[in-house]
Amino acid sequence: MPTAAPSLTLTDHDVTQNIAALLHHIEVEPPLTILDFGCGPGRDLKAFTTLGHCAVGLDGAERFVAMARDATGCDVWQQDFLHLDLPAAHFDGIFANAALFHVPSQALPRVLRQLHATLKPGGVLFSSNPRGTNQEGWSHGRYGVFHDLEAWRRYMADAGFVEIEHYYRPAGLPRERQPWLASVWRKPVA
Repeated sequence: MPTAAPSLTLTDHDVTQNIAALLHHIEVEPPLTILDFGCGPGRDLKAFTTLGHCAVGLDGAERFVAMARDATGCDVWQQDFLHLDLPAAHFDGIFANAALFHVPSQALPRVLRQLHATLKPGGVLFSSNPRGTNQEGWSHGRYGVFHDLEAWRRYMADAGFVEIEHYYRPAGLPRERQPWLASVWRKPVA
């Protein structure tokens, strides 16, 4: 169980850098088909559709699914992260912003393989997670795993992803004040 969750502030919620990182590395012509994994009430779904892409949301909370559908008009699937039912080779990109750290480490390899399988060959996955020293457990009523970069790299590589880039957020601050580890990964073509 983590002794203390990383400190996250409201300044951490501007995700334009993260959206740009995902879109920059997708190597097919738009419009793109994007899965917003852990879409919440639909803020980022709306951003993707405003940019002309076909975005599909996925969230486990019935309330967020309804909010996202109402706010965006997008398809939004209600699925538990631990019981996914995703189409094979369907998405050009996956935007997993502040979502995958809620998956227990024991289940993470399976979930990452499922996300890998739903990407088209050459597809890109963006993830952003609070960084830590591999603490895991309940904090403030929510489950979280706070990976360091090396552990996250192992999980992603074991699922078949190749790292494109990583960075810490929010930008422009000293590392000790950047609680988010953002990373971009590719599903190899062959």
